[in-house]
This record gives sequence, C-alpha cells and structure tokens, in this order.
Amino acid sequence: MNWLTNYVRPKIRALVEKDDVPDNLWHQCPGCEQMIFHRELEASLNVCTHCGHHLRLSAVKRLEMLFDDGAYQTIELPSLKGDPLKFRDRKRYSDRLKDMRNSTNQNDALIVAHGEMGGRKAVVAVMNFDFMAGSMGLAMGKGLLTAARLAVLQEAPFIVVTASGGARMQEGILSLMQMPRTVIAVNEVKEAGLPYLTVLTDPTTGGVTASFAMLGDIAIAEPGAVIGFAGARVIEETIHEKLPEGFQRAEYLLEHGMIDRVVHRRKLRDELLRIIDLLMNRHAGTNVLPLLPVGNTQNQPQNALEHPNEERPAAE
Repeated sequence: MNWLTNYVRPKIRALVEKDDVPDNLWHQCPGCEQMIFHRELEASLNVCTHCGHHLRLSAVKRLEMLFDDGAYQTIELPSLKGDPLKFRDRKRYSDRLKDMRNSTNQNDALIVAHGEMGGRKAVVAVMNFDFMAGSMGLAMGKGLLTAARLAVLQEAPFIVVTASGGARMQEGILSLMQMPRTVIAVNEVKEAGLPYLTVLTDPTTGGVTASFAMLGDIAIAEPGAVIGFAGARVIEETIHEKLPEGFQRAEYLLEHGMIDRVVHRRKLRDELLRIIDLLMNRHAGTNVLPLLPVGNTQNQPQNALEHPNEERPAAE
C-alpha cells in the first residue's frame, strides 16, 4: 500500500496534472488595453510598447534607473512609533502600518538614497505608492527634512520623485502639518544654493502637490501623469461646470505653465543629468555682455558689443 501511495500515485498525478502557470506573466495596458508580456514590459521600464502609456514603476526600480550603474545607498529614516491619534476605521491604523511594512519591507512611503548621477553626488527621495498610496504623514515629513539636510551636507542636488494620494487621513492634522515642514526642507536646500528638482509621476495629488511637489527649481512630469490637488469629479461638482479634456494631466499643466517639462521615462535620467550639469556648473563658458544704459542706445559706438570690457562714457 505504501508503494502505491508513495510511488505510483505521484507518477500518475505528474502525468495528468499541469503545473500552475503564474498569473503575472501578462499585463494589460490601462491606456490601450493591449496585453504585454512581463519581460517586454520590464525592458521598456513599464512603458507600454503599443501606445506609450506610462504604467507605475516601483520605487526601487526608479532608484536603479536614476543612479550610475544602479548603485546607491539608502539611509535609515525615522519611522512612526505607535498611533498618535489612536485612529480606527475598519481596522486600527497600527494594524494597517504593520500590514504595509510586512508587504513592502519598508517602514513608510518614502525611500531616500544617495549615490552618483553622471559622476556627481546626488540625493534622491522616492515616494512608494504601494505603501498606503504614498500618503504623507509624520514619517515622510521627517524623512524629507533628513534627505534635504543630507543634500546640503554633501553639497549635492536634491531630487524628489512624487507619487501620492496626498496627506494621510489616519494622522489627521498631524499629516497636514507636514506641508510647511517639507517647505522648510526645500528652503534649506535652496538657501544652500543647491538645485532642487521634482519629478511628478502618476498620480501626484492632495497635500503633496500643495507643498514640496510644486516647489522644484525645475518641475518635470512623466507623460499622462495626473497632477492636481482635488479630484476632477470634486471640482466639477463644486463649480458645476464641465472640465476641459485632459484636465490635470501633465500635458495640460505644461501648456498652462504649471510645470517645465514633460519627459519620457526612458529619457528622464539624461534630462536630469543635463539640468544638474547646467545648474551645478558655476564657471560659465561664455562671457556675459553688460547691459547697455537705458535710453542711450542710439549714442553707443558701433563696436560696443565687440569690446564689452572697454569703459564707456557715462550717460548724459
């Protein structure tokens, strides 16, 4: 009987039963609804090869994409200890945090790393949308302040990649207090004369948009990213008007002067390197011509531009 159970039955099952096929081999594009093989999607940095729709990319993949050779070091950030408001909806906030930390292996929705980009030191903070929709709470406010001070210490540009649903409701007013706190962090970087760059990905909304996300010296967005404060439906119900097509999309914000660039994900690193090089290079390669005196342009000699360093007679 043991022979039948231990030997014959497994052999028969191996012939009849099929191995389980993983259900994540194919992904459907939200834009064109085409099916994309997972290896093809990974090779294209989670950009649809059919329509160019930018799917969400994990925080770790973003860090590997930005740093030289994908090499970087993360820093330990202060985490939230306990539940300051003893908040509970369908489950305790402390239990939610525990579940998120177990599933993502991260303490909160922010990862801060430092390394080299184009051979130059850089500090990058990436928001993890998988951790409670990238919501901003006490831990994120402390983390951004820590990252900003690290950038100042290293005299490095500070880059923030946003992906968030806004402030974390489970922390109430304490989460809203992180808005001015993150503004202070940004100001410390700017007062040190260092570049502060923001990369706005889908989605960037709520209190994150209303604070540090829109304060970048250069604000770059990925194509099709939703960027705004309140949701489009809430706005329509408030103003009782139909919003224009493409409202709160990256291209709409670029057209209306809210952001500076819309850059394809594959070109994002090169664009950041170019901007950092321009902002960090303090030895200009060209001579800057002095401005001509206002109201006296007709009396200037013809060779004024040929010899900019020569003394000119004072304007009458």
